[in-house]
Amino acid sequence: MEFKDYYKILGVSKNATGDQIKKEYRKLARTYHPDINKAPNSEHRFKEIGEAYEVLKDPEKRKAYDRFGADWKAGQQQQQYQQQYQEQYRQYQDQNTGFGGGSGFDFGSGFEQGGQHSDFFEYLFGGSQRTGRSARQSTRQKAEDLNASIMIPVEDAFNGSTRRISFETPSITPDGKIEYKPINLEVKIPKGIKNGQKIRLAGQGYPGYNGGQAGDLYITVDFEKHPVYRVEGADVYVNLPVAPWEAALGASVKVSTPTGNLSVKIPAGSVQGKRLRLKEKGIPSNTPGDLYIVVNIVLPPADDEKSKKVYEAMKDLNFNPRANFGRL
Repeated sequence: MEFKDYYKILGVSKNATGDQIKKEYRKLARTYHPDINKAPNSEHRFKEIGEAYEVLKDPEKRKAYDRFGADWKAGQQQQQYQQQYQEQYRQYQDQNTGFGGGSGFDFGSGFEQGGQHSDFFEYLFGGSQRTGRSARQSTRQKAEDLNASIMIPVEDAFNGSTRRISFETPSITPDGKIEYKPINLEVKIPKGIKNGQKIRLAGQGYPGYNGGQAGDLYITVDFEKHPVYRVEGADVYVNLPVAPWEAALGASVKVSTPTGNLSVKIPAGSVQGKRLRLKEKGIPSNTPGDLYIVVNIVLPPADDEKSKKVYEAMKDLNFNPRANFGRL
Protein backbone atom coordinates (compact mmCIF):
# COMPACT_ATOMS: atom_id res chain seq x y z
CA MET A 1 0.00 0.00 0.00
CA GLU A 2 1.38 3.39 -1.03
CA PHE A 3 1.86 6.21 1.47
CA LYS A 4 0.14 9.38 0.28
CA ASP A 5 1.79 12.71 0.95
CA TYR A 6 -1.29 14.93 1.07
CA TYR A 7 0.81 18.09 1.33
CA LYS A 8 2.71 17.18 -1.83
CA ILE A 9 -0.52 16.32 -3.65
CA LEU A 10 -1.91 19.81 -2.96
CA GLY A 11 1.47 21.48 -3.45
CA VAL A 12 1.53 23.16 -0.04
CA SER A 13 3.97 23.14 2.85
CA LYS A 14 3.31 21.43 6.18
CA ASN A 15 2.95 24.88 7.73
CA ALA A 16 0.28 26.00 5.26
CA THR A 17 -2.76 27.76 6.70
CA GLY A 18 -6.31 26.56 6.15
CA ASP A 19 -6.93 29.37 3.66
CA GLN A 20 -3.80 28.46 1.67
CA ILE A 21 -4.87 24.81 1.55
CA LYS A 22 -8.36 25.77 0.41
CA LYS A 23 -6.99 28.09 -2.29
CA GLU A 24 -4.66 25.43 -3.73
CA TYR A 25 -7.40 22.80 -3.60
CA ARG A 26 -9.85 24.95 -5.57
CA LYS A 27 -7.22 25.75 -8.18
CA LEU A 28 -6.27 22.09 -8.66
CA ALA A 29 -9.87 20.90 -8.55
CA ARG A 30 -10.75 23.24 -11.43
CA THR A 31 -7.70 22.09 -13.37
CA TYR A 32 -8.35 18.36 -13.04
CA HIS A 33 -12.16 18.25 -12.96
CA PRO A 34 -13.18 15.42 -15.31
CA ASP A 35 -15.77 17.63 -17.02
CA ILE A 36 -13.04 20.08 -17.95
CA ASN A 37 -9.87 18.04 -18.23
CA LYS A 38 -10.16 15.07 -20.61
CA ALA A 39 -6.69 13.69 -19.91
CA PRO A 40 -6.68 9.92 -19.06
CA ASN A 41 -5.50 10.47 -15.50
CA SER A 42 -7.59 13.56 -14.67
CA GLU A 43 -10.31 11.67 -12.80
CA HIS A 44 -7.73 9.86 -10.65
CA ARG A 45 -5.92 13.14 -9.89
CA PHE A 46 -9.22 14.83 -9.09
CA LYS A 47 -10.12 12.13 -6.55
CA GLU A 48 -6.61 12.22 -5.09
CA ILE A 49 -6.79 16.00 -4.67
CA GLY A 50 -10.21 15.70 -3.02
CA GLU A 51 -8.96 13.07 -0.58
CA ALA A 52 -5.97 15.20 0.39
CA TYR A 53 -8.20 18.23 0.94
CA GLU A 54 -10.67 16.23 3.03
CA VAL A 55 -7.91 15.42 5.51
CA LEU A 56 -5.97 18.70 5.55
CA LYS A 57 -9.01 20.98 5.82
CA ASP A 58 -10.14 19.24 9.02
CA PRO A 59 -7.97 20.22 12.04
CA GLU A 60 -8.58 16.89 13.80
CA LYS A 61 -7.83 14.73 10.77
CA ARG A 62 -4.82 16.86 9.89
CA LYS A 63 -3.49 16.49 13.43
CA ALA A 64 -3.86 12.71 13.25
CA TYR A 65 -2.25 12.57 9.79
CA ASP A 66 0.70 14.73 10.88
CA ARG A 67 1.18 12.64 14.00
CA PHE A 68 1.06 9.18 12.46
CA GLY A 69 1.69 9.51 8.75
CA ALA A 70 5.49 9.28 9.01
CA ASP A 71 5.34 6.16 11.17
CA TRP A 72 2.97 4.54 8.72
CA LYS A 73 5.41 5.30 5.89
CA ALA A 74 8.13 3.50 7.81
CA GLY A 75 5.95 0.38 7.91
CA GLN A 76 4.62 0.74 11.43
CA GLN A 77 1.54 2.91 11.04
CA GLN A 78 -0.50 0.56 8.89
CA GLN A 79 -1.25 -2.02 11.60
CA GLN A 80 -0.95 0.07 14.76
CA TYR A 81 -3.22 2.89 13.73
CA GLN A 82 -5.71 0.63 11.95
CA GLN A 83 -6.18 -1.69 14.93
CA GLN A 84 -6.35 1.18 17.41
CA TYR A 85 -9.15 2.84 15.51
CA GLN A 86 -11.00 -0.33 14.65
CA GLU A 87 -11.28 -1.11 18.35
CA GLN A 88 -12.40 2.42 19.18
CA TYR A 89 -14.86 2.27 16.30
CA ARG A 90 -16.34 -1.00 17.63
CA GLN A 91 -16.74 0.49 21.10
CA TYR A 92 -18.38 3.55 19.60
CA GLN A 93 -20.88 1.38 17.70
CA ASP A 94 -21.69 -0.71 20.78
CA GLN A 95 -22.43 2.41 22.83
CA ASN A 96 -24.48 4.13 20.13
CA THR A 97 -27.14 1.79 18.80
CA GLY A 98 -28.39 4.45 16.43
CA PHE A 99 -25.33 3.71 14.29
CA GLY A 100 -25.98 -0.05 14.24
CA GLY A 101 -26.96 -2.23 11.30
CA GLY A 102 -25.55 -1.09 8.00
CA SER A 103 -25.32 2.64 8.63
CA GLY A 104 -21.64 2.58 9.61
CA PHE A 105 -19.59 5.48 10.92
CA ASP A 106 -18.38 8.26 8.66
CA PHE A 107 -15.85 11.01 9.23
CA GLY A 108 -17.58 13.13 6.58
CA SER A 109 -16.64 13.84 2.99
CA GLY A 110 -14.85 16.68 1.26
CA PHE A 111 -15.20 15.37 -2.28
CA GLU A 112 -16.97 17.55 -4.79
CA GLN A 113 -18.29 14.50 -6.65
CA GLY A 114 -18.28 11.70 -4.05
CA GLY A 115 -15.53 9.30 -5.05
CA GLN A 116 -14.00 6.50 -2.99
CA HIS A 117 -11.22 6.85 -0.49
CA SER A 118 -7.89 5.21 -1.13
CA ASP A 119 -6.76 2.18 0.87
CA PHE A 120 -4.35 4.46 2.72
CA PHE A 121 -7.21 6.71 3.86
CA GLU A 122 -9.28 3.70 4.96
CA TYR A 123 -6.42 2.31 7.04
CA LEU A 124 -5.55 5.68 8.53
CA PHE A 125 -9.05 6.72 9.55
CA GLY A 126 -10.76 3.43 10.30
CA GLY A 127 -12.73 2.80 7.13
CA SER A 128 -15.80 4.98 6.53
CA GLN A 129 -17.49 2.26 4.45
CA ARG A 130 -17.27 -0.49 7.10
CA THR A 131 -20.48 -1.30 8.94
CA GLY A 132 -20.79 -1.89 12.67
CA ARG A 133 -21.95 -5.46 12.11
CA SER A 134 -19.10 -6.41 9.78
CA ALA A 135 -16.56 -4.84 12.14
CA ARG A 136 -17.86 -6.83 15.10
CA GLN A 137 -17.87 -10.06 13.09
CA SER A 138 -14.22 -9.74 12.05
CA THR A 139 -11.61 -12.11 13.43
CA ARG A 140 -10.15 -11.24 16.78
CA GLN A 141 -6.68 -9.78 16.44
CA LYS A 142 -3.91 -9.19 18.94
CA ALA A 143 -2.95 -5.54 18.88
CA GLU A 144 0.46 -4.21 18.02
CA ASP A 145 2.99 -3.43 20.73
CA LEU A 146 3.66 0.14 21.77
CA ASN A 147 7.18 1.52 22.18
CA ALA A 148 8.29 4.35 24.44
CA SER A 149 11.48 5.54 26.11
CA ILE A 150 12.50 6.99 29.45
CA MET A 151 15.61 8.73 30.78
CA ILE A 152 16.83 7.80 34.27
CA PRO A 153 19.83 8.75 36.42
CA VAL A 154 22.49 6.07 36.56
CA GLU A 155 21.91 5.79 40.32
CA ASP A 156 18.58 4.08 39.57
CA ALA A 157 20.48 1.16 38.04
CA PHE A 158 22.24 0.61 41.39
CA ASN A 159 19.27 0.99 43.71
CA GLY A 160 16.16 0.47 41.58
CA SER A 161 13.30 2.99 41.58
CA THR A 162 9.80 3.76 40.38
CA ARG A 163 9.29 6.33 37.64
CA ARG A 164 6.10 7.88 36.30
CA ILE A 165 5.73 8.10 32.53
CA SER A 166 3.12 10.01 30.55
CA PHE A 167 2.15 9.78 26.88
CA GLU A 168 -0.88 10.11 24.64
CA THR A 169 -2.90 7.61 22.62
CA PRO A 170 -5.55 8.52 20.03
CA SER A 171 -9.23 7.86 20.73
CA ILE A 172 -12.60 8.71 19.21
CA THR A 173 -15.05 10.92 21.09
CA PRO A 174 -18.80 10.13 21.18
CA ASP A 175 -19.36 12.77 18.49
CA GLY A 176 -16.83 11.09 16.20
CA LYS A 177 -13.83 13.37 16.61
CA ILE A 178 -10.26 12.31 17.22
CA GLU A 179 -8.73 13.23 20.55
CA TYR A 180 -5.58 12.21 22.37
CA LYS A 181 -6.06 10.51 25.70
CA PRO A 182 -3.31 11.02 28.31
CA ILE A 183 -1.89 7.83 29.82
CA ASN A 184 0.01 7.85 33.11
CA LEU A 185 1.84 4.76 34.34
CA GLU A 186 4.10 3.93 37.26
CA VAL A 187 7.09 1.99 35.94
CA LYS A 188 9.32 -0.06 38.22
CA ILE A 189 13.00 0.33 37.32
CA PRO A 190 14.70 -2.90 38.39
CA LYS A 191 18.04 -2.88 40.13
CA GLY A 192 20.82 -3.79 37.69
CA ILE A 193 19.17 -2.46 34.52
CA LYS A 194 21.60 -1.46 31.75
CA ASN A 195 21.61 1.47 29.37
CA GLY A 196 19.40 0.70 26.35
CA GLN A 197 17.63 -2.23 28.01
CA LYS A 198 13.85 -2.59 27.56
CA ILE A 199 11.14 -3.06 30.17
CA ARG A 200 8.01 -4.95 29.08
CA LEU A 201 4.60 -4.04 30.46
CA ALA A 202 2.19 -6.77 29.35
CA GLY A 203 -1.17 -5.60 28.04
CA GLN A 204 -0.31 -1.89 28.15
CA GLY A 205 0.09 -1.44 24.39
CA TYR A 206 -2.61 -0.78 21.80
CA PRO A 207 -6.00 -2.40 22.56
CA GLY A 208 -6.87 -5.58 20.67
CA TYR A 209 -9.36 -5.58 17.82
CA ASN A 210 -12.75 -7.27 18.21
CA GLY A 211 -11.96 -8.56 21.69
CA GLY A 212 -8.44 -9.60 20.80
CA GLN A 213 -5.50 -9.48 23.18
CA ALA A 214 -3.98 -6.07 23.86
CA GLY A 215 -0.41 -5.41 22.82
CA ASP A 216 2.49 -4.86 25.19
CA LEU A 217 4.31 -1.67 26.07
CA TYR A 218 8.09 -1.77 25.68
CA ILE A 219 10.00 1.01 27.41
CA THR A 220 13.61 1.60 26.38
CA VAL A 221 15.67 2.85 29.32
CA ASP A 222 18.48 5.32 28.67
CA PHE A 223 20.79 6.86 31.26
CA GLU A 224 20.93 10.61 31.69
CA LYS A 225 24.28 12.25 31.02
CA HIS A 226 26.17 12.54 34.30
CA PRO A 227 28.91 15.10 35.09
CA VAL A 228 31.03 12.50 36.92
CA TYR A 229 30.02 8.95 35.93
CA ARG A 230 30.43 7.32 32.53
CA VAL A 231 28.83 3.94 31.86
CA GLU A 232 29.99 1.22 29.47
CA GLY A 233 27.83 -1.86 29.73
CA ALA A 234 27.83 -2.74 33.44
CA ASP A 235 31.11 -0.93 34.13
CA VAL A 236 31.15 2.59 35.56
CA TYR A 237 34.02 5.07 35.18
CA VAL A 238 34.70 7.97 37.53
CA ASN A 239 37.18 10.72 36.65
CA LEU A 240 38.86 11.57 39.97
CA PRO A 241 40.63 14.96 40.32
CA VAL A 242 44.04 14.38 41.97
CA ALA A 243 46.66 16.92 43.08
CA PRO A 244 50.20 16.45 41.67
CA TRP A 245 51.64 15.58 45.11
CA GLU A 246 48.85 13.01 45.70
CA ALA A 247 49.73 11.32 42.42
CA ALA A 248 53.49 11.51 43.06
CA LEU A 249 53.57 10.58 46.76
CA GLY A 250 50.40 8.50 47.04
CA ALA A 251 47.32 9.37 49.10
CA SER A 252 44.04 8.09 50.44
CA VAL A 253 41.09 10.13 49.07
CA LYS A 254 37.31 9.96 49.20
CA VAL A 255 35.46 9.19 45.99
CA SER A 256 31.75 9.78 45.33
CA THR A 257 30.16 6.70 43.73
CA PRO A 258 26.54 5.80 42.89
CA THR A 259 26.37 3.74 46.09
CA GLY A 260 27.98 6.34 48.36
CA ASN A 261 31.43 7.64 49.28
CA LEU A 262 34.41 5.29 49.22
CA SER A 263 37.97 5.71 50.46
CA VAL A 264 40.41 4.96 47.63
CA LYS A 265 44.19 4.65 47.86
CA ILE A 266 46.08 6.45 45.11
CA PRO A 267 49.38 4.61 44.56
CA ALA A 268 52.59 6.65 44.59
CA GLY A 269 53.83 7.48 41.12
CA SER A 270 50.35 7.48 39.53
CA VAL A 271 50.21 9.13 36.12
CA GLN A 272 47.45 10.92 34.24
CA GLY A 273 44.75 8.48 33.10
CA LYS A 274 45.78 5.63 35.40
CA ARG A 275 42.84 3.32 36.13
CA LEU A 276 42.14 1.88 39.54
CA ARG A 277 39.73 -1.05 39.36
CA LEU A 278 37.23 -1.77 42.12
CA LYS A 279 35.96 -5.24 41.30
CA GLU A 280 32.17 -5.77 41.16
CA LYS A 281 31.45 -2.21 42.31
CA GLY A 282 29.77 -1.33 39.02
CA ILE A 283 26.14 -1.91 38.05
CA PRO A 284 24.83 -4.94 39.97
CA SER A 285 23.53 -7.84 37.88
CA ASN A 286 24.08 -11.57 37.44
CA THR A 287 27.59 -10.61 36.39
CA PRO A 288 28.30 -7.35 38.29
CA GLY A 289 30.25 -4.66 36.53
CA ASP A 290 33.40 -3.00 37.85
CA LEU A 291 34.01 0.55 39.03
CA TYR A 292 37.04 2.25 37.50
CA ILE A 293 38.64 5.26 39.16
CA VAL A 294 40.48 7.27 36.47
CA VAL A 295 43.24 9.55 37.76
CA ASN A 296 42.90 13.12 36.50
CA ILE A 297 45.87 15.21 37.69
CA VAL A 298 44.90 18.85 38.30
CA LEU A 299 47.66 21.49 38.50
CA PRO A 300 47.28 24.33 41.01
CA PRO A 301 47.32 27.81 39.45
CA ALA A 302 50.36 30.05 39.82
CA ASP A 303 48.30 33.10 40.71
CA ASP A 304 50.10 34.31 43.86
CA GLU A 305 53.68 34.77 45.05
CA LYS A 306 53.76 31.61 47.19
CA SER A 307 52.61 29.30 44.38
CA LYS A 308 54.96 31.00 41.93
CA LYS A 309 57.92 30.34 44.24
CA VAL A 310 56.95 26.65 44.44
CA TYR A 311 56.94 26.38 40.66
CA GLU A 312 60.25 28.30 40.46
CA ALA A 313 61.79 25.86 42.95
CA MET A 314 60.62 22.92 40.85
CA LYS A 315 62.82 24.16 38.00
CA ASP A 316 65.83 22.92 39.98
CA LEU A 317 64.58 19.32 39.96
CA ASN A 318 66.31 18.64 36.65
CA PHE A 319 63.05 17.26 35.26
CA ASN A 320 62.50 17.18 31.51
CA PRO A 321 58.89 16.22 30.63
CA ARG A 322 59.92 15.90 26.95
CA ALA A 323 62.88 13.58 27.45
CA ASN A 324 61.23 10.83 25.46
CA PHE A 325 59.23 13.09 23.16
CA GLY A 326 60.58 12.57 19.65
CA ARG A 327 64.02 14.13 19.07
CA LEU A 328 63.56 17.22 21.20
